[in-house]
Amino acid sequence: MPNFRWAPRVAAASGAVALAAGLAACAPRAEAAPDPRPVVLATFTVLADIAQVVAGPDVRVESLTGVGTEIHGYEPTPDDLRRAAEADLLLANGLGLEAWLDGLVAPLDIPTVLLTDDVEPLAIAGSEHANPHAWMSPATGRAYVEAVRAALTDLAPAHADAFAARAAAYTAELEALHAELVGRLEALEDDQRMLVTCEGAFSYLARDAGLDEAYLWPVNAERQGTPRQVAAVVLRVRDADVPAVFCESTVSPTAQQQVARETGARFGGTLYVDSLSEPGGPVPTYLDLLRHDVDVVVAGLTGAAP
Repeated sequence: MPNFRWAPRVAAASGAVALAAGLAACAPRAEAAPDPRPVVLATFTVLADIAQVVAGPDVRVESLTGVGTEIHGYEPTPDDLRRAAEADLLLANGLGLEAWLDGLVAPLDIPTVLLTDDVEPLAIAGSEHANPHAWMSPATGRAYVEAVRAALTDLAPAHADAFAARAAAYTAELEALHAELVGRLEALEDDQRMLVTCEGAFSYLARDAGLDEAYLWPVNAERQGTPRQVAAVVLRVRDADVPAVFCESTVSPTAQQQVARETGARFGGTLYVDSLSEPGGPVPTYLDLLRHDVDVVVAGLTGAAP
């Protein structure tokens, strides 16, 4: 008898659960309240992080491209057009970095700010083109912070004081990092003060740190070292007795590793330039990217522990 009584109870309970689930499914769902904050869209993750630090909770900041994206040869997607159309402001690097930018914004009525408008550009060696990687120096990074502060103030003037306070604190961190970089490289011999990388993305960092610069190719559109490029860098590394060479995270280090083998220099490690990592990765923020690169460069050139 207990078994016969138990079965109807289970069936009744199951029916009640099903009925409740059905009623819940039919009930109108509460819609999430729309986010009233203005939306700022940056072309890549580094710029988005700078903007987010200055914006704080007062502005919603997004990156058009994801982590690990090679920005030079990027091709916008239809979804990128949609996101740009819905944004209140677009932040771009300029200096020719985003060659695809005009094609993205031309069909749209979106205010666009180039964060390097007040940066004195360095030319790519052997050309008249500007080197676009100005954010790679902590000293030059201050101009990015100020440009972001001004753009956000124009967009949301009610939060101007908060933007200014965050920008000032951020600038102080960049100044401290620049001083640390210069100080840690002081002991380096003059003839070994050379930063050798795959891409010529470190001109601003090298200038501000008092280093010479050598690289396999000027921009990552090439991505491979030709025999002539490799041979030229091998000669420079040998002549200067450079202790270490480096390569960037978004390209293959094979050619630079060949330089290391042929010269006896160490392969000093991976540097980050165009993209941050995921939150749990080595460079989840712009300051983390700069600190990582400073540590790797100093350790490689001086032999000191990072």
